[in-house]
Amino acid sequence: MTAEIVTTLDDRLEGRVARVTVSNPAKLNVLGASAMRALAAALEALAGDADLRVVVLAGDGDRAFIGGADITEMAALDRHGALDSITALHDACRAIRTLPVPVVARLQGWTIGAGLEIAAACDLRVAAQGALFAMPDLRMGLPGVIAAPLLPSLIGWGRTRRLLLTGEPIDAVTALAWGLVEEVVLPEELTRAVGRVVGDVLACAPQAVRRQKALLREWEEMFPASAIARGIEAFAASWDSEEPHIRMEAFLAARAVRRPGV
Repeated sequence: MTAEIVTTLDDRLEGRVARVTVSNPAKLNVLGASAMRALAAALEALAGDADLRVVVLAGDGDRAFIGGADITEMAALDRHGALDSITALHDACRAIRTLPVPVVARLQGWTIGAGLEIAAACDLRVAAQGALFAMPDLRMGLPGVIAAPLLPSLIGWGRTRRLLLTGEPIDAVTALAWGLVEEVVLPEELTRAVGRVVGDVLACAPQAVRRQKALLREWEEMFPASAIARGIEAFAASWDSEEPHIRMEAFLAARAVRRPGV
């Protein structure tokens, strides 16, 4: 049974929130190549939604976010099939990174292999206590290749080497200390914690958020001087819309109410 990709939309006053769920809980939400392509397609379909503000990416059930690639499927691959499979994973990660709004990963249970690479592609990660993270690819005779560009920027090269070269899992507390996740909460608090992050994104100006995400991705591929110059250009371009004026005028008006005469 392959994982199903389920998209639900929540229209709020502040804008639209999408939840994309990888659903195959009986098998730890493992992903075959077809499910990876379906995940990429679901995210790409959301990219054109002008009302979209944030996406939550989740796994079904409490045993796993994504328990990696489908090993039964991979064991039968030849070189051509292997190229197709790893390209499907790359496309899923790319769809997350190029989505114009932030993607928040909701992490519980196991996050393994391809699942960890998908989590690393997300913008923000919230984990439940008890969550476990591993890159056991070498134990299957394969290098981890998508994680190589994504993990070092989060946890550094030494810790990336530890994950990749040993295959040993780390727990949520270690993941937080390393910078692999941004927050760890009790399992019963996970939904609420993800909701707080979503709310924080919704509190920001929509076009500014989209501009910031695009900048963050560009900065990853630039030398500092080029990144600064690109940031200055994007800052000035913000005034092409009324969003900064509206937001700042609202802030000043609220401050005047709080502090008359200031």
